[in-house]
Amino acid sequence: MEYKTLYHRLFAACADAVEQMEAQNYGRAREILILAQQSAEEAILCGEDGSNN
Repeated sequence: MEYKTLYHRLFAACADAVEQMEAQNYGRAREILILAQQSAEEAILCGEDGSNN
């Protein structure tokens, strides 16, 4: 499994969440992080990383 793709997805989600926190949209920031975590966990459990290899 290629974890680089998952890392990039999680990093992007963290950046989006920080942006929302700076705008004081804490609920949306939390939602972004939870969805990113769930997506990464699902990809790992299914043996997928979202790449087209």
